[in-house]
Amino acid sequence: MVTRIDNGSAGRANLSGSQDYILQVKGLVKYFPVRSGILQRVTAQVKAVDGVSFDVRRGETIGLVGESGCGKTTTGRTIMRLTDPTRGAIIFEGQDIAKLSAGQMKHTRKDMQIIFQDPYSSLDPRVPVGESIGEGLLIHGTPKSEREQIVSEMLKRVGLHPEHSRRYPHEFSGGQRQRIGIARALSMQPKLIVADEPVSALDVSIQSQVLNILKDLQRDFGLTYLFIAHNLSVVEHISDRVGVMYLGKMAELCDRNELFENPRHPYTQALLSAIPVPDPRIRRERIILKGDVPSPLNPPSGCRFHTRCWLAQQICTDEEPAWRDIGSENGSGNPHLVACHFAEQTKVKAGGTAMVARNFDPTAPAKESIEGPKS
Repeated sequence: MVTRIDNGSAGRANLSGSQDYILQVKGLVKYFPVRSGILQRVTAQVKAVDGVSFDVRRGETIGLVGESGCGKTTTGRTIMRLTDPTRGAIIFEGQDIAKLSAGQMKHTRKDMQIIFQDPYSSLDPRVPVGESIGEGLLIHGTPKSEREQIVSEMLKRVGLHPEHSRRYPHEFSGGQRQRIGIARALSMQPKLIVADEPVSALDVSIQSQVLNILKDLQRDFGLTYLFIAHNLSVVEHISDRVGVMYLGKMAELCDRNELFENPRHPYTQALLSAIPVPDPRIRRERIILKGDVPSPLNPPSGCRFHTRCWLAQQICTDEEPAWRDIGSENGSGNPHLVACHFAEQTKVKAGGTAMVARNFDPTAPAKESIEGPKS
């Protein structure tokens, strides 16, 4: 039987200073080799994730956003060890799982599960969904009677009927298949779930249902989420803290309210300016970024955003900005981490229009950086 946490507050993180980290990602790097020629020699590297560092407290939800190709999904898959990191540390409950063998990871995977973006391609079309949900239990030696009981309970928890376990994936709608994916992840009673854009392919009405299910499950089971998404409104609804990625690096990470009320990185400000305001009387000035996202095969020197940034100075081309805490302004107690040389001199007007403060000084020195381990 699945153990429940009946205290509703137990499933939420103590965000005012708790240091009970369930996951610490330090200097995570993932390069994909590009091979060419008859001998298939490595001629280049796709720098999908290039030095990402962040911590996740037990019971909280971290939202991860950014443009397509910025490295969000690769970060999630690498944390899960579905793809091995090039270097860096992935510390899960005090153990660096980046150094574990395949056999050692098998035991650890019970506590780490993933919800995939496409609920159809992630389910085997040749087997009933009940077998897909219970496959992890079978691998870890759960008896058949107990396995069937857990599968039935998980289906009920996500709003489906136990008899649906005998149906095949093509017999369900997209929203139902995503619920099946959630049930499969939950069946192992994990502590951490990586949700890779779990609602991006669903209708708006179905999105709200799936999001409410995720929040209810977090409350009842004390889950921790790494929630990867494009939709900033969805991230604002479900997340405690939000991280913004650009071209394989973290641009900003802070409390949800702090990010939406006081974004400090120009890229974050540009993303927020694109959110529609549900009031025809209010007009938000849109920040239009010039040019295209550079290729991860040959990313720009210095700050990777400087080729599209309206605040860029020579230092942005010459020096990579430090990943540092500039201090939160909303009293949440969470650090406001940002990688920008001029983060202290930026602010946001009422209505969300990005601007530069009057005391903007391109020569202002950067504060001490927060870095992961070097390898």
